[in-house]
Amino acid sequence: MEKKKIMVVDDTAFMRMVMRTIMEELGHEVVAEAQNGAEAVNMYHFVRPDLITMDITMPEMDGVSALRKIKTMDASAKVVMCSAMGQREMVLDAIRSGASDFVVKPIQKERVSEAIQKTFSRA
Repeated sequence: MEKKKIMVVDDTAFMRMVMRTIMEELGHEVVAEAQNGAEAVNMYHFVRPDLITMDITMPEMDGVSALRKIKTMDASAKVVMCSAMGQREMVLDAIRSGASDFVVKPIQKERVSEAIQKTFSRA
């Protein structure tokens, strides 16, 4: 698979670092990081990433709200949600709102790779 431009959105610096490391190991480029949904929505225009990894639970604007806003700006935006265990309802809501896939924390490289491949094989 060709190198993709990724935006990583998570309110914890540690999780952004973990996701950045995984993406780079998979041969992709992290072009932006955001700490919450509002930041992600604002940055989307400028960065135009091929894919966004979006945490569900964040301050200011949660991941599902940010996903909906980004989808209204760009219906073809590709977003993979990241959630903790026990957020089944929010994950289903995200999928209904247009998320391509979701990854459960703790994040595993194989699962991220699978989600990316699944997302781009549908395109």
